[in-house]
Amino acid sequence: MLKNAQTKKASLYRMVMPKHTCPFGLKSKDLLEREGFDVEDHHLKSREETDAFKRKHNVDTTPQIFIGEERIGGHDELLEYLGKQDPDADGTSYQPIIALFSVAALLALAFAWVALPTIFTWQTLGWFISISMVLLGLQKLKDIESFSTMFLNYDLLAKRWVRYSYIYPFVETGAGVLMTAKILPWASIPGALFIGTVGAVSVFKAVYVDKRELKCACVGGDSNVPLGFISLTENLMMVGMALVMTITMLN
Repeated sequence: MLKNAQTKKASLYRMVMPKHTCPFGLKSKDLLEREGFDVEDHHLKSREETDAFKRKHNVDTTPQIFIGEERIGGHDELLEYLGKQDPDADGTSYQPIIALFSVAALLALAFAWVALPTIFTWQTLGWFISISMVLLGLQKLKDIESFSTMFLNYDLLAKRWVRYSYIYPFVETGAGVLMTAKILPWASIPGALFIGTVGAVSVFKAVYVDKRELKCACVGGDSNVPLGFISLTENLMMVGMALVMTITMLN
């Protein structure tokens, strides 16, 4: 943590070259200025100059931040020094899924604003679920290999039939698109019901029966979202959507 609002002067050494400006150097400068520091901004303008700086201070990376006579380190160390980051944090975060569901909710409200007499209806909820499916599927499709690798850690069907981990994102995205458009229910309902049921059972077993601590592949293979309630909710939403659409069709 920052000690006693000392000096409030900082020295920053960062790469600013004709073809490369270090992004973490820019972030560090912005953070220091927002925290009220007077920043001495030293540019390392060539690879030779950067290497010489590293040798002089016996460091492996830049940027490097000094506050007073103390070398703080790079951008991550600066975040810790200023109390912006917990050094003991395990890296897990719900931020990606919160952002995704927030956008899905706003899109559902936008659809309802245009198409319905009032925005708060069951149809709006249905669009929220189907749009969430599309966005979640898109996150998986952007890197199917990474998704499938993480998915194989816990999905019961994928462990028996690996190709299912490659098919899943297409089924989720496709079912979401069809449900949003309210077309071809004979294709969307079985697809959503099947992958949602298998997914819910798999997550429940991994988290609540086997007590495993895993990352969820729900927002792609690079996710730091913990496998748990959110993952179970994703699958139960698909199951619920499929059942409601089936009941609606029968009536």
